[in-house]
Formats: sequence, structure tokens, C-alpha cells
Amino acid sequence: MRTALPSRPLSRPRSVGTAAVLGLTAATALSACSTPAAAEVPGVTDDTVVIGTHQPLTGPAAAGFASISAATAAYFEYVNANGGIHGRSIEYVVKDDGYNPANTQTVVRELVQEDQVFAVVNGLGTPTHSSVLDYLDQNEVPDLFVASGSLTWDQPDEYPGTFGFNADYVTEGAALAQYALDTEPDAVVCVLGQDDDFGEGILAGVELAVGEGEVASSQTYSTADQDVTAQVGAMKEAGCTHNVLGTINGFTALAVGTAAQMDWFPKWHVSSSGADHPTLVEYLGEDVAPVLEGLVSVNYLPNSPSSEWYELFSTINDEYNDGAPYTGNTTYGMSVGYQFAEALAAAGPDPTRESIVAAVESGDLAGNGVAPLTYSAEDHFAHRTVRVAVVTDGVQDFTDDAYTVSEAGAVAVEPAQVPLENEGIPVTE
Repeated sequence: MRTALPSRPLSRPRSVGTAAVLGLTAATALSACSTPAAAEVPGVTDDTVVIGTHQPLTGPAAAGFASISAATAAYFEYVNANGGIHGRSIEYVVKDDGYNPANTQTVVRELVQEDQVFAVVNGLGTPTHSSVLDYLDQNEVPDLFVASGSLTWDQPDEYPGTFGFNADYVTEGAALAQYALDTEPDAVVCVLGQDDDFGEGILAGVELAVGEGEVASSQTYSTADQDVTAQVGAMKEAGCTHNVLGTINGFTALAVGTAAQMDWFPKWHVSSSGADHPTLVEYLGEDVAPVLEGLVSVNYLPNSPSSEWYELFSTINDEYNDGAPYTGNTTYGMSVGYQFAEALAAAGPDPTRESIVAAVESGDLAGNGVAPLTYSAEDHFAHRTVRVAVVTDGVQDFTDDAYTVSEAGAVAVEPAQVPLENEGIPVTE
């Protein structure tokens, strides 16, 4: 029996639908008296900042990913309960696009025209967010921390208000392949990737490490077709020993499960977008989950139980997220919430759309990752360093291996986790 995608998200998100707004300030605050400066800035009043996002709360990417916005919302509630940023609460409007670009266009227009958001934050997905990139640029809406590693978001001359959040896919692909070669120099490396910028970026990164034309088999899949038997069969036939996956969680489980049905157990090296162990276990079931033992992934966030950030986020999750299961996507959602709060703090006591873009480009934001952020006026990507994690005895945790990637390839470095300060709430001056 093939592994199938579940029909609904693994966990119920806190914010669902076109009216999902979180914040401690009542909705009527949007119409409250505000300073002239605040009144001129969409989404900003004396007491609130309203931001929005599009997320796959339903559809093929919902499992795991639907929990991201719930975690972000929980972090914002924590910040609001502790005074907000410059005295303003963050209201977070979450709209479901079902991972369908046509839906994304509809809900993002609602965010901009009806909800009058200050910024769109962490819109998820390469095909989905690409469909609204020009619209947000034309309307001069800050397009912050896109939830995708596509290099599309790093075009500051063409899209000055757009910034990526994830490590880019080339970085992840190169690091995953280089780790394979560093641990087994004779590795036969293959690639399975989504049929868009996600898969293309992973393949480009792998080739950066192993050499152009040296990938033994490169296969793609479409999220509309929940059968990868042919692709996995081709990789097995090619003699692949290490498969690098540019897959979302459902298709990681599908690939690993399909290979197990073929009695084939290569090593799996998976992008952070599809390597969350608890989510994969939910897909495969406890009886099949042991095939995940040894799964290698990379991450750029503090997704380790030994991290102070992880400990804080776990506490916030228990208090503000109904005690939802803690996964890597919980860390992701809270981390992007922290990054927005840090940018908002740096944008000043009277934030404008221009000042928050300038704050991100300043290079002064640190984030909370395994290495400081790399944003600048010329670089709209956050993370160029990733750390390796391995599933051992059913637990996914970091090793001591990390890589920084440039055009020259992936170079092993010492990880330098950004320390936790001020209980995870950015300091305002």
C-alpha cells in the first residue's frame, strides 16, 4: 500500500479563514484615534500593527505547514502580552490559499485591499508566492520573509521590498550533497525534487558539490500526482546510495515509503522544507517510521532540544498554542515571528513601510539562527549557513557539522548559534 497524503492538516491551526485576526487589542482599535504619522501608514495605529499572510491550511502542503502560522500567532500573543513592540500589539491575519496560486492571488488582494495590512509576512510556497510577487511590488507592500528558499526572492533591484526567510535551496542542496561526500566519498548521489524552483534549486546546489553532470539520476514530481513509484524506481535502477530530496513533508514520506515497499533502503538527505521528523512519522505511521532512522537534513534555525530558543518556544507553545504538538515547524513559525518583531523594533517608534525595509537591509538584524542573518541592500536572503541534523534512535537533532555555501561550493564551518536575549522579545529604544 502506498503512503497517502492525509485529507486534512495534522493539527488544527489557531487562525483559519478570511477573518482570522490575532492580537490582544480589540478590532475596533483600527478605527481608534491615531497620530497623523500612524494614520498615513496602512495597518498602523497608535496601538496596533496589522500584518497578513497566505498559508496552506488545507490542500497538499497542509500537513505540518498548517501549524506554522499557529506557532507564529502564538509567539505574537506572547509578545503582545509583554507590551508589544514600541507599545503596539501585532495583529496577524492568516488566510488559507490551499497551496493553490489562484487562491493565493485572491487572498493576498483581500489582505492588501480589505484588511489594509502593513506588510505580508512569511507567505508560504514557491508557486503560490510567485503569483503575487509583482502585485505586492506594484502596491509597495513590504513582502517580508517569504517561506520558500527560491532565489526569486533575492532580486533587490527588481523587487526591493521582498526578502526570503529560508536558507535558499541551492545552499541546502549543496550542503546536503557535500555532507554525503564528506561522510562517504564514493557516494552515488541522486536528486528527487518538486517540479518548480524548489527542485531546480536543490539540483543546482547538489551539482555545485558533486560537479555538473555527476548526479546519477535526477527526478521530479508534481504535487498534483501522489505517486512517485516511477521516480523512485528510476533512482533505484541508477544505483543511488544517497538521495537528496527537494520535497515537502508529504512527498518525503511518499518517497521513503515507496522505496521501503521496493525493499530499497538508501540514505536520505532532505531539505528543511520536508524533513520534520514528527510530521513524517505522522504520515508513515509508527510501524513504518523506523525507515526514517539515519535521515539527514539541514536547518538554519535552533531546532534542538538543547537550545535556549527551543526551550523558550516550547514554553510559549504550551501557554499560547493550546499545547499543540511541538515540531520543527513550531520552531520555524516562532522564529519568523521573532524576526518580524526584531525588524519592527528596528523600524522605529513610528514605523513606515520604508523604514521596515530599511531596517532589514541595514544588516543590524541578528535573527535567532545557527548563524547571524546575512541581509543587506544587495542580499535579500537571510541564511547562508546551515547545520546538519540526523535522526538517531528516533530523535532528530543537530550534529556538530555545519556548512556555509557560496558560488565556490559548500565549506565546513563551526556553527555559531545566535544567543537568546531579553526572553526572546526584541529590545526597543
